[in-house]
Amino acid sequence: MTSSDTEAVDGVLAALADPTRRRLLDLLAVQGEATATTLAERLPVSRQAVVKHLSVLDAVGLVSGSRIGREVRYSVRPAMLNATAQWMSALAADWDRRLATIKEAAEAAERSAEGS
Repeated sequence: MTSSDTEAVDGVLAALADPTRRRLLDLLAVQGEATATTLAERLPVSRQAVVKHLSVLDAVGLVSGSRIGREVRYSVRPAMLNATAQWMSALAADWDRRLATIKEAAEAAERSAEGS
């Protein structure tokens, strides 16, 4: 993974650390697209707060906004979620390999101790 990929994943994880932003992504995933006003009606935060959260999500590539008249309609951009999920899968596989190595070493030590 390149340093720019790592920075992108770091940005996604930082953005997703906030429960309001995760909820916004959930709402957009269900609705397909929505305005900040529509989203604010479903959350216990102001429209201005929703706009700020959406700008964080937009900055890391998780959502995009398109202007239609006076409104901006937001939708989910899954590519960064997919890249982050792939990184997490690779990390999990690496840990599985490490744990398997530890297990094998422990079992070999146990067999050696039993044979003494």
